[in-house]
Amino acid sequence: MERVLTVGLDGSPESLAAARWAADEAERRKLTLRLLHAWPLLVPEPTRIPAEVDQNYWAKRLMHNAQAELQARHPGLTVVGNLVADDAQNALLQAASESEMLVLGSRGLTPAESYFLGDISMSVTARAERPVVLVRADQRKEGHTPESGATGDVVVALKLHGPCDELLEFAFTTAAARGVPVRAVHGRSLPIHAYAPWGVDHTVAQEERQDAQKGLSQALRPWREKFPGVVVADTIRLDSPARVVVAAAAGAELLIVGRRKHHPPLAPRLGPVAQAAAHHARCPVAVVPHD
Repeated sequence: MERVLTVGLDGSPESLAAARWAADEAERRKLTLRLLHAWPLLVPEPTRIPAEVDQNYWAKRLMHNAQAELQARHPGLTVVGNLVADDAQNALLQAASESEMLVLGSRGLTPAESYFLGDISMSVTARAERPVVLVRADQRKEGHTPESGATGDVVVALKLHGPCDELLEFAFTTAAARGVPVRAVHGRSLPIHAYAPWGVDHTVAQEERQDAQKGLSQALRPWREKFPGVVVADTIRLDSPARVVVAAAAGAELLIVGRRKHHPPLAPRLGPVAQAAAHHARCPVAVVPHD
């Protein structure tokens, strides 16, 4: 079966930015790039019909323009277009199950936009079977102030409460394809008993940091051995995990966070760290489902 990377197109600046990012990534990974545009009102392809009465005209024009631009930028890349007469969310979820990853434009990165009713990227991200990468329209235009040594790396957020091999495999594979370092980040809030009337109990804080460092080292060890050419660093902060992860992503090429495939019935499909990353990180965000 052909290995593909799928990007959703709707004509917005966000989706076009996602398509450009996806083309770069597909070329690095030697994948076929599939451009997907879904709309329930698309009709079977008519024959010999003028453009002014062709119900699919704008969809075909969108696809043609995007495909022509990406093919010109990446002449060696196989780019295919796919127009689907279906609800966009259904079509994207089906495409994700058939792809190495799904790439979507994202509007939800400022407080006002985080509840944008027309943006289905978060709903698809929360349900897709494969990794979903969210890309902003203006990510390359904004100036950021990265942490020291953080520029250009792949950042992966680890909870250390269970297996994280899916996240680390995605992180190391991506970093190896790009030739950049991996930085594993772990944020941990201090327990209540770490706080005293005079401030933080430094003994408890040190114990928490040492425990986190031990867990992080154990999680990274097999991946360091599997990818000896990838430089690896780690960051541990005793603070809110969501705040730590968003801050650590400044200047990164990609931020990778996890999402549980199976969760309690009433629990949200995306946890607080993934939500914070998707809404506030200033770089592309990959959400990787894991057990």
